Amino acid sequence: MNPRNKEIDRREFLRRLGGGAAAASAALAGCDSPNAASVGAAATEVPTDKMTYRTTPTTGDRVSLLGYGCMRWPMKKTAHGEEIDQDEVNNLVDYALAHGVNYFDTAPPYMQGLSEQSTGIALGRHPRDSYFLATKMSNQRYAGRGWSPEEQFAASVGMYRNSLKALRTDYIDYYLLHTIGGGSGMPLLKERFFDSGVLDFLLKEREAGRIRNLGFSYHGDVRVFDYMLSRHDEFKWDFVQIQLNYLDWLHAKEVNPRNTNAEYLYAELRKRGIPAVIMEPLLGGRLSNVPDYISARLKQRAPESSVASWAFRFAGTPEGILTVLSGMTYMEHLQDNIRTYSPLAPLTDEEKEFLEETARLMLQYPTIPCNDCKYCMPCPYGLDIPAILLHYNKCVNESNIPYSSQDENYRRARRAFLVGYDRSVPKLRQADRCVGCGQCNPDCPQHIDIPAQMQRIDRFVENLKQNREF
Repeated sequence: MNPRNKEIDRREFLRRLGGGAAAASAALAGCDSPNAASVGAAATEVPTDKMTYRTTPTTGDRVSLLGYGCMRWPMKKTAHGEEIDQDEVNNLVDYALAHGVNYFDTAPPYMQGLSEQSTGIALGRHPRDSYFLATKMSNQRYAGRGWSPEEQFAASVGMYRNSLKALRTDYIDYYLLHTIGGGSGMPLLKERFFDSGVLDFLLKEREAGRIRNLGFSYHGDVRVFDYMLSRHDEFKWDFVQIQLNYLDWLHAKEVNPRNTNAEYLYAELRKRGIPAVIMEPLLGGRLSNVPDYISARLKQRAPESSVASWAFRFAGTPEGILTVLSGMTYMEHLQDNIRTYSPLAPLTDEEKEFLEETARLMLQYPTIPCNDCKYCMPCPYGLDIPAILLHYNKCVNESNIPYSSQDENYRRARRAFLVGYDRSVPKLRQADRCVGCGQCNPDCPQHIDIPAQMQRIDRFVENLKQNREF
């Protein structure tokens, strides 16, 4: 099937759904409803002593299956703009620990460089042996600058020591080589970790006990993933972080040809007995904020379960999964995920097939694979790139993307999209501000051509504003 025919099929599919489940949420506020509303779980008791735990083979750590991803801490508005709401972060961390969550994952770039500090403040109020800290060598931006290996080494070691300071600790439980496989693939890997001597340094830090477990996170070129595993006997990776969810399990390459199906990544780790840490079980919220038709399908199957719980059960079911990370901004998300893993009810074979059917249905929806990681930020021209892409995806899911000015729901969808766009993204941060510099592209772990998407969305918005025929 050629791409043109595939697009026609998508349009027909979405039009068929437009008068059904999707139309039920056609209210104007639909395109900018708060993320917290996506939980939708029954307000049942949150267990304090039933968390599922997995064991790290090399160190014997008893790790909670639910891990806290510290990329999306809550924000608050101040006189100087937005900043991390430290009181709420403290509250979330306290609640997580009290309910059995003991793995916290952060990185130097998260929250525009402030996540480690905020996480360190919150966790520093608790005994150090009550939690496991994960952070990363995020030295990818030091590459490609023409620096000597010595300069690369000094900057990278400085980053490592800054992480220890920000996190208020003298050791890291789980330390990762961040986003291997991204950018140019092997050349970038060698510049960041091999030619500079950074990997040798980290191996010595593990030997000294200042790093208790050493691994890497993978995005991009599968040849880099395979290369790193081919040297497992030499480096003895304690864990590896991969993207795994029921859409990426078999269909990652259909979403983006540069991605690798999670089934393959998981199988390669299992061959070597390397535990997997799972990132993006919800694809940045895309598997909780699903199209209305998909949501109705999941709720019909399990009315008392949240949409998100299906994705978390999928990610936690396979053997060899150490922990599943979730960036829980809201207490509702944290509580729902604790319920799912306290204890985990592994998926049956029939449920796995049901989710595979769900994944195939989701592929019919032309969403943009943005996971809201914010690696593309800040934009030098002030765009709020994730907010633009997330608004677009939300309107796709709610059938508020007219594919033609002749669509029967065009007027409603047009108004919903435009009003929601102005509510979600300040006018001076919208897609029309993009100049196509491309600075954001190398940092996107999902390999989105961000300027191309900004230009496409801007054209779409202008067509809607001008009420043009298309």
